[in-house]
Amino acid sequence: MEKSVLAVDLGGTKILIGEVSLDGEVLGSKVYASTVVSQDQVFETIAASLRDYIKHVGLQREAAAIGIGVVGRVNTSEGIWLEIDTSRSQPIELAQKISELFAMPCTIGNDVYSATLAEQKWGCGTYSNNFIYMNIGTGIAARSVVNGEPIIGGHFNAGEVGHHVVDYDSDVQCICGRKGCVELLASGLGMHNRIVALKPSYPDSAIVIPNEGRVGVEEIFTGYDHGDPLCTEVVDTALQAVAETIMNMVRFSDPDTVVLGGGVVNGSWFIDKLQPRLQAKTMRFVTNGVRKSVIDEAFIGLKGAAWMAIRTISKLEA
Repeated sequence: MEKSVLAVDLGGTKILIGEVSLDGEVLGSKVYASTVVSQDQVFETIAASLRDYIKHVGLQREAAAIGIGVVGRVNTSEGIWLEIDTSRSQPIELAQKISELFAMPCTIGNDVYSATLAEQKWGCGTYSNNFIYMNIGTGIAARSVVNGEPIIGGHFNAGEVGHHVVDYDSDVQCICGRKGCVELLASGLGMHNRIVALKPSYPDSAIVIPNEGRVGVEEIFTGYDHGDPLCTEVVDTALQAVAETIMNMVRFSDPDTVVLGGGVVNGSWFIDKLQPRLQAKTMRFVTNGVRKSVIDEAFIGLKGAAWMAIRTISKLEA
């Protein structure tokens, strides 16, 4: 029987479980609700979701390993999920616990690290060994790949570029202790929060703040196209913040390619508006330009988690 792997992509409000073939085809998937309150609770939710998937969705092939992408700091080589964030740190041997429950090898990694691996295997990594993958969604994070190796860092904390300060005159306070971080200005959540904070100063704006949920980026971008002054203020700030972050990262790791993913850059709108803000001299060696990932946004994290599991199988068979 042909083999496959089980992959888990943990987000802030949901878990995506899928079965993936050894060549990267998503054979099936299902979304489960989740809350990222504590690592122990998430472990229980992942375990229950995997059991449900196996029982009710079923496997098309023989699953040989499990790969899991999670938010926060992860020691992938030891299989330890160190923390969700600095306020929720409860190191847990997640890979071993899942491996024991399901009687197969398990590998875990940070969610953006996992997406970067997918990009390296099935995206721009097919033609570049030096690239940046940046995810702009609810938050902002990235990974630099240098000479074929993703930078991880001594404390497994590399790539948290959401905390690049891009506006030194900003009064927007970040949990990291500084002000003017790009995540606060340009992520989906950040733009919503700026809309809410600035709305009283723009009484003529057509934007309506919902009682529940967020103002979606699509609505904000549409308002920008229609000349809404509030949307213009928020989006111009966001675009410049992302441009500064990209150029800072380019100066740091010298890539030939920059790939953007995440819900904020879905479609071409954001990148088209971003391009004129990137300085030619700074970007002169980025010969492949700034582009959107060719991997389906809905599955890039899942496919990255799957690739971690596939590599585990290869190592065991070597």
